[in-house]
Amino acid sequence: MITKTIRCPNCKTHVTIEGNPGEKIVVTCPNCNLKGVFTFPGEKLASSFSIQVSGLTKIFKDFKAVDNISFNVASGEIYGFLGPNGAGKSTTIKAMLGLIKVDFGNIKINGLDIAKNGKEIKRSIGYLPEKLAFYDNLTPVQTLNFFCELKGVDKSVVKPLLKEVGLEDSINKKVGNFSKGMLQLLGIAQTMIGNPSVYILDEPTSGLDARWVKIVRDKIKMLNERGATIMFSSHILSEVQSLCNRVAIIDKGRLVAEDTVPNLNKLLKIKPRLEIYISDLNGKIPGVLSKIEGIDSVEAKENILFITCDYSVRIKVIAALEKAGFQIKDIKTIDPSLEEAFMKLLFKEGA
Repeated sequence: MITKTIRCPNCKTHVTIEGNPGEKIVVTCPNCNLKGVFTFPGEKLASSFSIQVSGLTKIFKDFKAVDNISFNVASGEIYGFLGPNGAGKSTTIKAMLGLIKVDFGNIKINGLDIAKNGKEIKRSIGYLPEKLAFYDNLTPVQTLNFFCELKGVDKSVVKPLLKEVGLEDSINKKVGNFSKGMLQLLGIAQTMIGNPSVYILDEPTSGLDARWVKIVRDKIKMLNERGATIMFSSHILSEVQSLCNRVAIIDKGRLVAEDTVPNLNKLLKIKPRLEIYISDLNGKIPGVLSKIEGIDSVEAKENILFITCDYSVRIKVIAALEKAGFQIKDIKTIDPSLEEAFMKLLFKEGA
């Protein structure tokens, strides 16, 4: 699914719309009622799913690395594959790319079976491995020229790709002198060769500092806005939460859960938290809160109250505090995070 914000040509009102690659929809401006047709970027696929994995199982000797995993990734979606180190993420990805032979199950990319159409499928996939391995003595131009030869793509795309990922000032440097962040951007440029419709990225921000993480994240968003389907694995919870339409959580080779972040929180009954700043609270919990039903927990630290409760209870809490004479200076609602859902799921599975 692609989300776009477009502007009405008549009254300049911004309208947010959603659709799949190649889909045409009629858009009506909410302000002036002007109607128009918008076509989402990207080629429309015969199947509504770009990635289909069914009953995937991989066994190494006596160790079951992946245990009967099934999931689908919709065309134009950013799909997060989340799990702790050793959960089976990279094994699943290698199987999806045809790099290892599976014991059971089948995998389709753009409607084609990887076991029967592997060569054709690989032309439509941009793959970023967890551990990049480029030749240290080559420049980025020479590196991408090599990959263009492998993919049968004209080398004229190389310099524009390097400019697009922000490496145009480093085209004459040796890759061996690149920082971790620069290598990751070169890896992303490599995945873009041939303009693939599907990107599979294995731990794309692993080991990067905050500045490089943002740059890589922006590149992922850019690819998706152009209509590409993106699946990426990670053990960094904040990255998955900030980028993905849906999330799959894998642990010990098994799919523990799959849904949007809000739905996972709802399923696990993880509630939001209120942070209320009160003058002269001094770490004391107001007694008036004990009379309100629906509050799960209350903590007080200096002049801040931390209250976990349902959304519907927030108004009652604020009204009760004000009625009791407390001076509220600020209120924040902290929505449940993917980390809370992740930890609760893994704890539940391990119990």
